[in-house]
Amino acid sequence: MFVITQSCCSDAACVSVCPVNCIHPTPEERGFGSSDILHIDPEACIDCGACADACPVDAIYPADKLGTRDKVFIDINADFYKHNTDITSGWKQVEYPEIPKLPAGLRVALVGTGPSGGYALRMILDRTEADVTVVDKLPTPGGLVRAGVAPDHPGTKGVLRGFDLLYRDPRVTMATNVEVGTGPGQITPAELAEHFDAVFYAVGASESRRLGIPGEDLPGSTSATELVAWYNAVPGVEAPPLVNDGTGRAVIVGTGNVALDVARILVSPPEMLAATDIADRALRILEQQNVHEVVLLGRRDQANAAYTSAEYRALSTIPGVEVVVHDDPSGELPDLGGPADPTNRRIVFLFHSSPEEIIGGEHVDGVAVRTGGVRHTISADLMVRSIGYRSTPIGGLPFDHDRGVFPNVEGRMLDEGGQIVPGAYVLGWAKRGPSGGIGANKICAEATVEDFIRDAADGRLTRTARTAREFTTLLRKRSRHVIGYRGVRAIDASERRRGVLQGRPRVKYTEVSEMVGAAGRRRR
Repeated sequence: MFVITQSCCSDAACVSVCPVNCIHPTPEERGFGSSDILHIDPEACIDCGACADACPVDAIYPADKLGTRDKVFIDINADFYKHNTDITSGWKQVEYPEIPKLPAGLRVALVGTGPSGGYALRMILDRTEADVTVVDKLPTPGGLVRAGVAPDHPGTKGVLRGFDLLYRDPRVTMATNVEVGTGPGQITPAELAEHFDAVFYAVGASESRRLGIPGEDLPGSTSATELVAWYNAVPGVEAPPLVNDGTGRAVIVGTGNVALDVARILVSPPEMLAATDIADRALRILEQQNVHEVVLLGRRDQANAAYTSAEYRALSTIPGVEVVVHDDPSGELPDLGGPADPTNRRIVFLFHSSPEEIIGGEHVDGVAVRTGGVRHTISADLMVRSIGYRSTPIGGLPFDHDRGVFPNVEGRMLDEGGQIVPGAYVLGWAKRGPSGGIGANKICAEATVEDFIRDAADGRLTRTARTAREFTTLLRKRSRHVIGYRGVRAIDASERRRGVLQGRPRVKYTEVSEMVGAAGRRRR
């Protein structure tokens, strides 16, 4: 019997190769996209191993090969079927998609290289004969897989291996370190529309929502988005002003998976983080700060917390870290008014709690919180908001500022007047808002590509009169340092070599200039 473990990304590649339909929920079933992980039916599994071969993040193992920490997933997989008796496994008829006849010579631009962009690219290559130009504003592809997945979750980043194979396809041209917008040196959306038959925007949601409380702009108050980008080595991101010799405590507003990621990174022993691909700049400061306690504030009770069970379970795997849960609104509150205990590391969940004010003069000294109707003050040096995300507007494109997404109908972009823009599509979080993980983004991307295929077959695209060479000329005029696939691979190889010297998976570059230099170096 095979078992799916915590690092599952719900990619559903395993679902499509299972000959006995024993992996659920499938993309067509309730719970897909919101379930922690997918689950293998122990009664129906025939031990063929096809799912393990297909898994992009190495999350599937034979039950007898599981380590002590992962044996709990044997019961987790089985319990799914005990609690969802309407879901059944068994042999099923293979269904092949209808492939309409498309016009020849289609040329497509894809902006963004996160999961949504990667899955859209795969489907475009599989279902059409279009040539695709992949554009990303950063020198390295990967989107939130590279820049958002926690350093201590390396398995999830394995999904990028499959995307890298797509970038090698002769029909794909990469152009990274290229930004889309109306600013200096940028390629405008109008220019993309002029040079391509269709443009897909898979630009994610990287802007953090604000709390709107006093003191939010004090030094030491930051967003999870900025903090994650900092420790994941996104170029140009400044370090949060962490305080040395302070309280040793951080407060995080929110209980979603990102909030738990941040808590885990802040409280993990520095020597453990030193074995990951965390940015050197972050590792140095975290060693100095040495946070011993993180308090997470949840507005509702624990039963309604936003995190998934798998992420919560991951907290118990941090050596030497205690997890404390306060879920009784009338119960006695933990003592958080003084400095954290430097001899003990712990994560404290305060449910039924909302921040009212961030207290401090030159920097954050504490957070005034109301828990169960009682106002109290938590001493802290760092306050992180993790309460939701929104897309960042792009000059030259319509934007729904209320929802924080690009206006669309089923992925077809709308103009300011609410009319469909022919050949313009939006994917993933930029399409529907920041909900669902990698698996949900895969389904979203595939649905939008299906819309594109129908539009192309029905003649609803405005075909470009420009050539591929003309777009290459435009890129060279606009940007001095466009990076192609060879350059991307050179950066990857250089980061891995740097990692070998320190016994780490890789040491990431944190400056665009360093990446450009690595991209242009010849191998000796």
